[in-house]
Amino acid sequence: MRVLQFGDSVLPVGAFSFSNGLESAVQLGIVQDTATLEQFIGTALHQAATSDGIAVLAAFRAARDDDLGRIVDADFAVANRKLNEEMRTMTVRMGRKLAEMAEHVLGPSVCSSWLAAIRRGDAPGCFPIGQALVFSSLGLSEQDAFAVHQYGLASMMVAASLRLMRLHYLDAQAILFRVNSEAEAHYKQIASASIDDMAAFAPVMDIVASAHVKATVRMFMN
Repeated sequence: MRVLQFGDSVLPVGAFSFSNGLESAVQLGIVQDTATLEQFIGTALHQAATSDGIAVLAAFRAARDDDLGRIVDADFAVANRKLNEEMRTMTVRMGRKLAEMAEHVLGPSVCSSWLAAIRRGDAPGCFPIGQALVFSSLGLSEQDAFAVHQYGLASMMVAASLRLMRLHYLDAQAILFRVNSEAEAHYKQIASASIDDMAAFAPVMDIVASAHVKATVRMFMN
């Protein structure tokens, strides 16, 4: 039930405000139909696994060791790999909201120490780190934390697609089902990686996210 609660798409951290670059991809014609939408989301998930996903595991393991220094290192590793302003805004805004919610709901925990570091300006407060710390505090597994991280991104983008495209809601769910089937393979790929192995190379994703900054019509914050 904790996995369901903290993996829910209506978790009040503001995910509905973001599209993870999908809005510009639709405007630029990169995403036009169900096939290109699935490809775009699949690319985003692979990029997330090999970058933010590695940080999720690093922060989760650091939380189990009660090592705030390693948690902050993973936090900065995420922030430093966000190449454009809107992506940084998304991750730190959602991260801080998750930390504040965790302190209110869970009480004193490693999330509290992280939130204090954010408030002091000693940590950026990236969302994937918050997910790792919440799941560690709940005594859940790192596989659960990684799965929720990947599912949350896919769910955010699928929900955005229904507002951006002519897409049947059943087709949207079919896409979500298929892209989520890659989560186990992604976990196995990065389970032994360190934050030094983080890689987010996906040029088209970065270009469309950058184009969104100057868009004259915008539904989402990125």
